[in-house]
Amino acid sequence: MKIGFIGLGNVGGKLAGSLLRNKFDLTVRDLDQNLTKLFVDLGAKVSNSAKELAEQVDLIITCLPSPQICSEVMEGEDGILNGLSENKIWLEMSTTDESEVKRIGAKVIAKKAIPLDGPVSGGCHRAATGNIAIFVGGERSAFEKILPALTVMGRKILHTGELGTASVLKVITNYLASVHLAALGEAWTVAKKSNLNLSKTYKGIAVSSGNSFVHETESQVILNGSYNINFTMDLVLKDTGLFDDLAKKLNAPLEISPLIVDIFKDGQKKYGSRAWSSMIVKRMEDLNKIDFRASGFPEELIDNEPEEKGYEI
Repeated sequence: MKIGFIGLGNVGGKLAGSLLRNKFDLTVRDLDQNLTKLFVDLGAKVSNSAKELAEQVDLIITCLPSPQICSEVMEGEDGILNGLSENKIWLEMSTTDESEVKRIGAKVIAKKAIPLDGPVSGGCHRAATGNIAIFVGGERSAFEKILPALTVMGRKILHTGELGTASVLKVITNYLASVHLAALGEAWTVAKKSNLNLSKTYKGIAVSSGNSFVHETESQVILNGSYNINFTMDLVLKDTGLFDDLAKKLNAPLEISPLIVDIFKDGQKKYGSRAWSSMIVKRMEDLNKIDFRASGFPEELIDNEPEEKGYEI
């Protein structure tokens, strides 16, 4: 199977790297030529346009920063749609809007190709080792056809149902992660002002009913002070906005979601769009004139689990 990958950023570059590391025939494209050169040096091919890439491969993967950018890459004159033909598969691995992936998916189907949405979850450090989780929505037979590629990019692979279901599940999980992160800011505030040992507090939370994936990962770089989670404030706002917009479309009044959106908007205003998302807890540090530093925590997360072949759950 020949695979094309468009979008070699924080997540996409690591997913594409897993494909290359596992000897897949890979063609890449990114606007940043420094990124594409890294892949070419490792044995990948490069395409001059999204259309050309789609013509050359069997599976086209996109992993892009926003639904708007994905639309441009798909629907432009030199876009993927104009390079599609029968039985080719498009896998959208960006975190995107369900209605948008269905809208473009209909155009893919009109070309007699097959659309799938396949967002990932678990952090950049796990994307780097092929241990991230992948949700996939769309035609079951197409999912099974590309499963060998999915199982080197990720460890736990879930077929969620029809096209769009993976995108809905992904924005739900990202919303929950954002809630947990905002709550951690308040938890660390109370711990610090209570004069608790923060290293022991980290361990205590980790073995308690208050634990979360966000605590196990992001609390480490918060306590270090680097905040470097390889995910930025603007991306959180995109994701929480997608969740909030979906709830409105479903006519489902929510209480916490609008507050979370406001909290991250304030964080973006204070620290900038490209600030690490875990810096949202700095709002509490600044407000209370404290910091959450503790020794022995890493500056950046590294996945210490061995790379293992993935499997469907």
